[in-house]
Amino acid sequence: MTHEDIQNSVVQNLSDGVVVIGLDGRIRFCNATACAILGTDEEHLKSITFAESLMTHPENDAMAQALIDAIYSEEQPYSTIVPFYSDGATKHLRLVTSYFKSSEGKSAGFTIVISDLSELMELKDSLKAMQQIKQLNRKLNERNELLSKTFGQFLSDEIVSELLDTPDGLTPGGNKRNVTMMMSDLRAFTAMSEVMDADDLIAMLNHYLETMTDVIQKHSGTIIEFIGDGIMAVFGAPKYSGSHAADAVAAALEMQAAMEAVNRWNTERDYPILEMGIGLNSGEVIVGNIGSEKRMKYGVVGSNVNLCGRIESYTTGGQVLISPSVRELIRAPLEIEKEMTVLPKGADEEITLSHVVGIGEPYDIHIRIPSDAPKKLNEPIPICFNRVDGKHTMEKPYYGGILSVGHAAAELETETDLKLFENIRISTGGQLFCKVTRKNDNIYLLQYTSIPSAYEAWIRKYTRTDKNR
Repeated sequence: MTHEDIQNSVVQNLSDGVVVIGLDGRIRFCNATACAILGTDEEHLKSITFAESLMTHPENDAMAQALIDAIYSEEQPYSTIVPFYSDGATKHLRLVTSYFKSSEGKSAGFTIVISDLSELMELKDSLKAMQQIKQLNRKLNERNELLSKTFGQFLSDEIVSELLDTPDGLTPGGNKRNVTMMMSDLRAFTAMSEVMDADDLIAMLNHYLETMTDVIQKHSGTIIEFIGDGIMAVFGAPKYSGSHAADAVAAALEMQAAMEAVNRWNTERDYPILEMGIGLNSGEVIVGNIGSEKRMKYGVVGSNVNLCGRIESYTTGGQVLISPSVRELIRAPLEIEKEMTVLPKGADEEITLSHVVGIGEPYDIHIRIPSDAPKKLNEPIPICFNRVDGKHTMEKPYYGGILSVGHAAAELETETDLKLFENIRISTGGQLFCKVTRKNDNIYLLQYTSIPSAYEAWIRKYTRTDKNR
């Protein structure tokens, strides 16, 4: 085999295409790889000019222009990547051109080395696509994190997750679910708001709500909304829990226990002492997105929600009252301080509410009930009081006498026919709000629900012995 035969064999078996073109534009040589890349055979290529082979499809104008540029680059090597259309598909080819000389040293034509980069370009596009996907995912995560952080200030984590992770999370609608509702309220907060500085009031309220939020979420509760000083929460939605009733009771007891730290914080800042009542009820409600496309909220509706609000209205400061439906769902041992039978507004029959002060394992939470029986006075204290309807104090005055007083309760004698769990306001060096918790003829036991700062001086004045008078 001659040296020329060896050279031709090597060129024919190159993985790159090699095309040799004379100065007249005719193809002098084309190896098998070049023919395969260009989608034709050597005999056809040698029968036409290379330019004619590119005129079949307008898509190959870029390749024709590249060859013209190569010619005008004179003796400088030229390299570029161009698209090439053949057999219904577009390839990406890398062209490297260089002139070759005759034996006399004159330019005789040029050589084109063709590399098919289609697979590499596809891989590059795939990598680029992956990078774009990663970038989109990063932006999506940043967006979700921003939404979670933003909405998390207004909604619970569970509701934010429901909105972001569920396909129909932002669609109006809901479903029926058995859950446990919680409603809490500060005693006589409206009266406090009328006399406190606005900044101090908000600071006190925010600290209280932040403390209660931590406890509720610790026990898998979902805060639906803050209603002024009140909290509405649900246990068992949007994420279902088989222990929602027990979780709610544990949360309520721990919330009452946390009031000691809240009031210690308040005392350090000369804020009023707060007392909270909590009502719990279990039952079927509708949970979901309530409202319109323009204004929506995640909420719960149904008669059992209304009943929960009624139960809370019977509470005094420091109490946790639960309905029979809550008690029936709890397997953990409960410590019941007392029971009371009531007929809530809108109810068909009486129900027995339980005043819970403890729950056993696995929670093991118990709260102290201060023993502070009112002390009998030597002489009744004549007072004037007003009845309270909801959040509003009625103007009409009523009269009676305080027979005994304590730090948390008093006995009132009056000819006025008061109802059990009715609220009244007494002037005692400030506004003392009370709830009627027991009735015996015309003598009523009053449980304090909001105590003014001047009350301690007032009570000392009327509980001194005759020796100190």
